[in-house]
Amino acid sequence: MSVYSMTGYASLQSSPPTHPEATAAPRLGLELRSVNSRFLDLSFKLGDELRSQETALRELLTSRIKRGKLEMRAYVIHEHSNASPAQASPSPALLQQLSRAQEQIMAWLPQAQPLSVADVLRLGAGQATASDVDHSAALLALAGEAITQFIASRAREGTRLAAMLAGHTSQLRELVKTALPMVPELVAAQQQRYVQRFNEALQQADSGGQLSAQTAQERALTEAASFAIRIDVAEELTRLEAHLGEIDDLLQGKGKPGELGKRLDFVIQELHREANTLGSKSSTLALSRISVDMKVLIEQMREQVQNIE
Repeated sequence: MSVYSMTGYASLQSSPPTHPEATAAPRLGLELRSVNSRFLDLSFKLGDELRSQETALRELLTSRIKRGKLEMRAYVIHEHSNASPAQASPSPALLQQLSRAQEQIMAWLPQAQPLSVADVLRLGAGQATASDVDHSAALLALAGEAITQFIASRAREGTRLAAMLAGHTSQLRELVKTALPMVPELVAAQQQRYVQRFNEALQQADSGGQLSAQTAQERALTEAASFAIRIDVAEELTRLEAHLGEIDDLLQGKGKPGELGKRLDFVIQELHREANTLGSKSSTLALSRISVDMKVLIEQMREQVQNIE
């Protein structure tokens, strides 16, 4: 499963006619651009001649793209004809339409100049370009090619994002390795402190203090158990390693098929939760700094994961 960014761009134009003496038919231009979004959000900016193709274009896009705020712009490029005016052939329907329009105009404006042959040919060429040409097949073919280029641009950006995420997971693993040896050291140090407190309490009891030996022992054991639970971060470190392994599997295509970006976003949230718990349980400055460094890296990963499809 490849990694695709939701940021992408593609621009394409149809090829001009190759015959030098052929009448230059209208060409098509198309642009695709997108940014990140939770779902697939499509918008179209189509020329008047192409608006009827929006439904077909929407179906084509939804069949190949899953997420992102995507805008498609399509337009007709009108070329000047290389053919002589004598070669143009306005349709009889157009000639009748122009004749009726001329009669109506001259009835209201007797001083108006009648249409010349050049005017008729020019209007005829414009009519053919605007409405007689069926762009549907050419537009869909151009859109398919543009989408292929667009997906390729997303794949290139996705590869860069995957490399960045892999680098961050590597740094997080190093932080986990640094934190693991601290846990038994912290527990051992705290045990010594509690033994010392317990001995001091016993001395007070033996010297006639208000605190009995049994009460002192119960209090010491309760405090020791409470603190051991509070500072035990081994479970959080283990879950951190498990989440990092899951991220690597997803980036390498080993996870279940689906929307990769949403899966990664969920795992990143779990990473952040474990790093927060680690910080709240920390009883030393060194472990607190590790927690802060983890959260910085995880936040950077979260921002980039928002761009993955």
